[in-house]
Amino acid sequence: MKRLGLLPRIILGIALGIIVGMFAPHWFIKIFVTFNELFGNFLGFAIPLIIIGFIAPGIGSMGKGAGRLLGLTAALAYGSTILAGLVAFIAAKSLYPSLLVNQSSKSFENPEEALLKGFFTVEMPPVMGVMTALLIAFTLGVGMAAIKGDVLQKGLEEFKNIIEKLIEKIIIPLLPIHILGIFANMTQGGQVTSIITVFAKVFVMIIILHLFFLIVQYTAAGTIRKQNPFSMIKTMMPAYFTALGTQSSASTIPVTLERTKLNGTRGGIADFSIPLLATIHLSGSTITLVSCSMAVMFIQGQALEFTQIFPFILMLGITMIAAPGVPGGAVMASLGLLETMLGFSPTMTSLMIALYLAQDSFGTACNVTGDGAIASIADRLTGKKQSVS
Repeated sequence: MKRLGLLPRIILGIALGIIVGMFAPHWFIKIFVTFNELFGNFLGFAIPLIIIGFIAPGIGSMGKGAGRLLGLTAALAYGSTILAGLVAFIAAKSLYPSLLVNQSSKSFENPEEALLKGFFTVEMPPVMGVMTALLIAFTLGVGMAAIKGDVLQKGLEEFKNIIEKLIEKIIIPLLPIHILGIFANMTQGGQVTSIITVFAKVFVMIIILHLFFLIVQYTAAGTIRKQNPFSMIKTMMPAYFTALGTQSSASTIPVTLERTKLNGTRGGIADFSIPLLATIHLSGSTITLVSCSMAVMFIQGQALEFTQIFPFILMLGITMIAAPGVPGGAVMASLGLLETMLGFSPTMTSLMIALYLAQDSFGTACNVTGDGAIASIADRLTGKKQSVS
C-alpha cells in the first residue's frame, strides 16, 4: 500500500468506500465512522499548530535575502496567486449554476441527517483558536523578519519540521482510510452518485483553468521579454511532468531551475527565485482550493458571494507560504481558513480534502511551471542593476 502514490490510494479509498457503503451492514460502517470522528477531532487539534508551524518561519525567512529582488519576486508571486484565485472564482460563479445544476442544495438538503454516527468520540480541543494562531504566526513572522533574529527562527524551523513529519507520517497516510469512511457513509446515505458527479465535473474545470492560467502567465512573461510564450511553455514541460509525478514543488526544483535558465533567465536570478517561488507561489493550488471550496459550498446550498470569497483568496496567498513539500500540504494549511472564513463544517472539510487531493499533482504541476514565468518576469524587471550573490 505504501508503494502506491497518494492519488492511487485516494482513488482506492473512494472505490472501497463505495463498495463498503453498498454491501456492509451499518455496524461495520460505523467502525469507519468512529475512526473518522476521532481523526477529524485530531485534525482540528492540529490545525493551529500547522498554521504557526508553516506561516511564522515562512514569513520570517522572507525577511532575509537579496533585498529588492526578494520584494519583487514575493510581490509577483502573491499577485499571481491572487489573480489565479479570482480567475477560479469567476469561472466557478459563472459555471457552477449550470455545471452542477443537478447537485444543487435540493439534492443535498440536510445531508448530515442521512449519515451514521460513530460508536463514540473523544474530544481533542485545540490549544488555541484558529484566528489566535494566525495572529501569533503573523506577529512572530513579521517580528523575526524585522529584527533579523536567528534563535527563534531556528526554533520555529525545527517546530515546522515536526509539523511536517506529523502531516507526512500520520495525517497523509491515514487520509485514504478517512476518505474510505466518508464515502462508505455517504453511499449508505444515498449521496455518493451526486458526489462522484461533482468530482468529475469540477476536476475537468480545474485542469482547464490550470492550463489557461499558465498561458496567461507565459503570455505576460513572453510579452515583457519579447519571447514566444508557447515556446517558453514547451521548454518548461519537463518540470510540469516531473511535478505531476512527484506531487512536490521541492522535489522538482532542480528541473524547474534548469528549464527556467534555458528560457533565458539569468543564472543568478533563477538560482535565487526558483527555490523561493517553490514555497510562496501557489497559483495552481489556489485555483484548486477556490474551485473545490466553492463546489462544496454550492452543493450545500450556500451563496457564492465575492465579498466572502475574496478575503479568503487574499488570506490563502499568505497562509500557504512555506506549505510543506509533502502532498496535500496546501489544503492542510488552508483548513483553518475554510472553517473560520467560509464556515465549513467537519463534513464539508472532509469533502474538501477528498476533492483537493484527487488532483493535487495537477495543482503542483501548475505551481512549478508558473514559477518559471515569474522568475523570467523578475529577471526582465530587474535588468542588469540587480546582482545576487
